[in-house]
Amino acid sequence: MVQRDRLNFTAVAAVTTQHKEAAMDYDPEPDPRGCAVPSAAAGAQASGGSVDRNDGEQEKWTYERVLSLRSWTPRQLSFRTTRSPSFRFTPGHYARLGLTGPDGNVVWRPYSVVSAAYDEYLEFLAILVPEGAFSTGLEKLRVGDALQVDKASYGFLTVDHLAPGRDLWLIASGTGLGPFLSILRDPAVWQRFERLVVVHSVRQAAELAYRDEIAALPQHPLLAEGRAELVYLPVVTREPGATVLTARIPQLASDGRLEAAAGVPLDVATARVMVCGNPEMAQAMRQLLRERGFATGRRGILGQMAFENYW
Repeated sequence: MVQRDRLNFTAVAAVTTQHKEAAMDYDPEPDPRGCAVPSAAAGAQASGGSVDRNDGEQEKWTYERVLSLRSWTPRQLSFRTTRSPSFRFTPGHYARLGLTGPDGNVVWRPYSVVSAAYDEYLEFLAILVPEGAFSTGLEKLRVGDALQVDKASYGFLTVDHLAPGRDLWLIASGTGLGPFLSILRDPAVWQRFERLVVVHSVRQAAELAYRDEIAALPQHPLLAEGRAELVYLPVVTREPGATVLTARIPQLASDGRLEAAAGVPLDVATARVMVCGNPEMAQAMRQLLRERGFATGRRGILGQMAFENYW
């Protein structure tokens, strides 16, 4: 793996505290759910109870148990749950999770799946924010606790929406990294592309979640035979000296520093780009890429770029 930074990173392993579900400004503050797209039913309430209704009609969700929790910062955590054998998803998809609130109603939120499609568990990356309806329950979760998982997965941020290309750019801010971790764990992606460029922008170095895991991917038994070279570009914007790149992603892309650091051209002829994160970053990148000839897929026509629109 090519890793172009000078950051020494140590992950913290503890359970997080309070946070708030609210609108967040760019620089680059992530959505608490990663890159998930809330559906119209995302905020719907569901009753608890057994998996099967009395009338025999099967529920649309399953109860899963928390297997582990990992704190990256006091504001950011990942958690792993059991996985129903019937749950299927494509890397890049999100799942709807449900937690029972103090009033007995279930609060649903969409979260991008971090784990691989072949893993026997599900893993998610999240930010907890104070007083949020879902975050209030999430911060109280402990190993062994139950939560609900919708049986269906959703989303369009998948590589099968991209036209053939040589290089795959995965550009994320904050917890927008989530779906890209699942994509990076897909052996087919390592066979399809020659280079995988991961750009992850955060405010503080400790927020560079999964940094060690990303570094180890080229040695994974299922990925080692792939032809792709991995280039990892961490960007820390508010901790001077933490990384070589410190500006916001659109600025780095606009002035050529991002391509120079990657050693890979961001050119429509060879590059395919996926973007997930803060909406202002995503909007700026969409405009910049359009000016370079990139287009999203439409009506059965594969595109050169893909975005997750969760805001």
